[in-house]
Amino acid sequence: MSTTTTAPGSSQAPPRPPDRPRDRADRSARRRTLGTAFVYAVLAVVALIYVYPFLITVATSFKSDAEAVASPLSLVPATWTTAAYERLFVRSDFPLWFQNSAIITVSVTIGRVLINSMAGYALARLQFRGRTVIFAGLVAVMAVPSVVLLIPKFLVVNQLGIYDSYAGMIVPLLADAAGIFIMKNFFESIPRSVEEAARIDGAGPFRTYWSVVLPMARPALMTLVILSFQGSWNELAHFIVASQDPELRTLTKGVAQLASGALSQGSQYPLKLAAAAIMTIPVVVVFLVFQRRIMNVTTGAVKE
Repeated sequence: MSTTTTAPGSSQAPPRPPDRPRDRADRSARRRTLGTAFVYAVLAVVALIYVYPFLITVATSFKSDAEAVASPLSLVPATWTTAAYERLFVRSDFPLWFQNSAIITVSVTIGRVLINSMAGYALARLQFRGRTVIFAGLVAVMAVPSVVLLIPKFLVVNQLGIYDSYAGMIVPLLADAAGIFIMKNFFESIPRSVEEAARIDGAGPFRTYWSVVLPMARPALMTLVILSFQGSWNELAHFIVASQDPELRTLTKGVAQLASGALSQGSQYPLKLAAAAIMTIPVVVVFLVFQRRIMNVTTGAVKE
């Protein structure tokens, strides 16, 4: 039997203790923290890239024309001035444009919510001949670029005698294929047993839709409100072919004319960007109000 001896003066490292579960958990937590911090840093940079042009828009609207040309990317005006806003509201038809856009947008939003939800419910639940063909046509319309439909829209509006009127600007926008598609898909996700219980209680198709199914479709309705408001508020092409009366000019048409130098010559950067900044306010307000109401209320409605 032989024994191993260690020479005097030589050193041998003690064996490394095994990692404890707590140490492994701490290292894993540190890695997750670093990974999360990195992701948030990247998202902050991306958000800044998207927000920076809007910040330039707001800052430039408070500059003078000369300063806007000399330092267009500065976020802090050297001299704050509200001359651009005063010129918009006092020396232009901007209030009239805002009024026309508000009337059209509110009317279109209400109409789209009602018509799209009713059409979506009919395609999702009601059994009638030609339903599949209608839905296929709906999908086909979604695939057609909107610019292709401008001339047919003009011809229809003109033949109906509603050219240069609020009706010609509102009626063609009261329904859209994308909104019907969204509502149809959401209604199909609602359990049929909810409607069967309503029918047992004596409710007809419209009563079932209005009193039972529609309140459960709140997430889709709020999404539709946001998309309809934003789409009709920023609409330009349809308004170009539907009217030419200056009294019916909307914000999009008016701001487009400002961008082409309608009020005077020169760059007019503060004037144009002040109009653009004001245009964004209603859309932001509507989004902040309704996005908080987007919540799933169908979970737990019926126990299958």
